[in-house]
This record gives sequence, structure tokens and C-alpha cells, in this order.
Amino acid sequence: MGRKVLVIGAGGREHAIVRQLAQSPEDPIIFAAPGNPGTGVLAQNVDLDPLVPDDVVGFCRREAVDLVIIGPEDPLIEGLADHLHKAGFAVFGPGAQGARLEGDKEFAKEVLASAGVPTPHHHAFSSSRAALKHLDNIELPVVIKACGAAQGKGVAVCSNRDEAESFIRECLDDQRFGGAGLRILIEECIFGPELSVLVVTDGQSYCMLAPSRDHKRIGEKDTGPNTGGMGAFAPVDLPSDLHEEIDTRIILPVLAELRRRDIPYRGVLYAGLMLTESGPQVLEFNCRFGDPETQVVLPLLQEDFLELCVSTAAGKLGGYLQGLPGGGDNGPDDWPGAGMTDWKKHCVVVVGASDGYPGKYVKGKAIELPEPDESDRWIIHAGTTYSELGLVTSGGRVLGSVGTGASLSEARQAAYDLLNETHFEGLIYRRDIAVIGGESSG
Repeated sequence: MGRKVLVIGAGGREHAIVRQLAQSPEDPIIFAAPGNPGTGVLAQNVDLDPLVPDDVVGFCRREAVDLVIIGPEDPLIEGLADHLHKAGFAVFGPGAQGARLEGDKEFAKEVLASAGVPTPHHHAFSSSRAALKHLDNIELPVVIKACGAAQGKGVAVCSNRDEAESFIRECLDDQRFGGAGLRILIEECIFGPELSVLVVTDGQSYCMLAPSRDHKRIGEKDTGPNTGGMGAFAPVDLPSDLHEEIDTRIILPVLAELRRRDIPYRGVLYAGLMLTESGPQVLEFNCRFGDPETQVVLPLLQEDFLELCVSTAAGKLGGYLQGLPGGGDNGPDDWPGAGMTDWKKHCVVVVGASDGYPGKYVKGKAIELPEPDESDRWIIHAGTTYSELGLVTSGGRVLGSVGTGASLSEARQAAYDLLNETHFEGLIYRRDIAVIGGESSG
């Protein structure tokens, strides 16, 4: 009988994780808590609240779970991994100390400064009066961020004073983001393409999965408010010298700084970067797999995802990576863990959202899906549930249409073709995902 794995979460990221685990030659028994209709096809969904650690620990004991993979940020920030470790369970996901990198952006800036890692200059505020006074002394545009985790929506790029003042008041006075926005950062605005790098680490050893790019704005040509992500693609073609620069200027120093602070970290460190003219700078850290980046990075793995997670949780990632091939002709040799990825394959996900997202949207709309998954395209469930109408919408980001191919343009075409066969009232999506320089790159 295969290992028993519990995946914590209910979104598209968790469906992608379950889907990748199900392809393991070990044939694991997979549970998803609470899961969604997509995970329910490949795993047993379990009615557990991830924010009630005693219930999660109790389930793991009853089922003799071998590994827990924690998907969302909230349970990580609240210390679910610590509770599970204390009870003797292997966990893929950092404890509360490590998760502060996402849960407290001011702390993340402190870590970056100590590590000497480039990041935009900033000031922190908990008073709107002080923040507004600061605006009088700086140049616009600026970036304003809620210090806490706000599901990717607590960031605003403000080109003028009115926009900046409005967002400051939303955070600090109106408390739009609850406790996550009671303290804010006002950052200098830097420019360049963004890049997401997912680093799997046990605190000592690490590997970097395929670089990806997320499209966060709701509208084409990156217009409108930020969302949790409207689509992504991988791998991103990078200049050869940038591989080593990301590794040596950003990843290595940050992991060394965590060790210096005696902060254990076993799981994913997500580095959100901007590639400026002066080099890569860190925009943010997340303490878990990105969503939707996970949906395009995991399908590119050519090694067993389950073994990667098991080795990481056990603190034995170094030994596991020693047995892997280097990049060779199939990837960059100066990208740690390049042998994990099939660099000749491309993947694109286009998010189908509910009209009104990221603001108010209607739930409960019947969903018509195409035929079951195919080898080069499939649907990832994010905000779906079952009702008397069958499968219906239950979230702002409802699903992800994933396509793969030998080129980025092939993968993009597969994703959009599949989405065109998917229907629900109020379906919206961007039509320019994975378009580079006006054309989809091949």
C-alpha cells in the first residue's frame, strides 16, 4: 500500500498538487482537506478546517498519515506545521516562524536587508495621517502594500496622489483587509518584467523549479486592480547569466539568513522578483506554492513530486538531489535542481473567473465542463462546488484551463481551446495570457 498523504486546502493550487501526487509511481493514498470537486476525483475529500489544528492532528493519527502538504498561507502563518511536527508528523510547509516571510512583509524586508538582497526601498506605517504626510515628501508612482497576507489583493500601484490616498485609507481607516492591512508599506516603484521562482528547500539544500510568470491584473495589457492571478506560464526564457544571479544574489543569501536566525524551513519559498535594468529585486516572499504558478510549474516536473516532498519534509533533500541529473542539454546547469524540470515542455494556465471579481461576484452558476482530462490539456478546479444544480461556481477564480505543448504558443492554444469549451454564466478571462511582446512566443 502506498504512502498516505494529506493535502491541506481547497483551491486550484491544491487540485494541482493532488493531480501531480496522483501521477507518482508509488500510487499514494491521497486525502484533501477540505478539497474541492476536482481533488475529489483523485483523492478522498475530508471535511476538516485547516485552522483547527487539533482536528487535523486527530485525523492524521486516525489515518496514520505519512506526509502532510500544506497549501494555503493562512494555516502556515497560524502555525499548523508546528502543531503537526509536535505530534510527530512529517510536514511539507514551514512553521510559523518561517511563514512570517509572507505573513509580515515588514519582517520580510528586515530579512532581506540583513541578507543584503536587493529590494525596493520602503517605509512602514500604521497611521493614515503619518502615511499621507509621507506622500508629500516622495515621488510618485508608489507601491502600497498591506503588511499581512491578503490573498494577493493587498497591493496597489498608485500613479497619483488620489489613488495613493484612497488605498491608504482603505487599508488603515476602512480596514478593507482586516488585520492584514492595519500596517502598510509604502515602497518605491521599480520597473521591469516580473518573475516567480519556487524554491523547494529543507533549510539546508534546495532546488529551484521552472521559472514562471503570473498575470495579476484583472484586465488585458495588465490593467485594472490586482487579483490572486489571472493566468501564468512556464518556463520563462531567461538570459543565461540571470540564472546564476538569481541563485547567488537572492536565494542563497536568504536561506543563509534564515539559518543564521535559527528559523527552520522545510517546504516552498516563493520569490516574487522584478527583473530591473540593474538586476533582479525581490518584490515579495510567499511561504507556499503560488497560485496559479503551481498549475504550470508542476506539470513540467520529470521527477517524482511525491519523493521530492517526502525528502524535503524529512530534511533529506540533499541526498535526493544528488541522484538527479544536471541540466545538460535539457536545461541550465547553473539553475540548482534543473534536472527536476523538462525544459523542452511548456505550460500555460488561463483562469476563468466570475464577473465582478476581484470585487463582488455572483455564486451558484451552473458550470459546463468539456470532456475528461486529456494528456495535453485539463481543467483545474478552484472556486467550484456541488449543489442541486450539479457543479456550480463558488469563488471569484472559478477554474484554470491548463494546456501543454512543445512550444509556448502550442501550450497557449491548448489552454484557450479548452476554455472555449467551458461555460458558466458570467465567465470572464484575459485573452493575453502568455503573450510576449505582442505575440505568443514559440
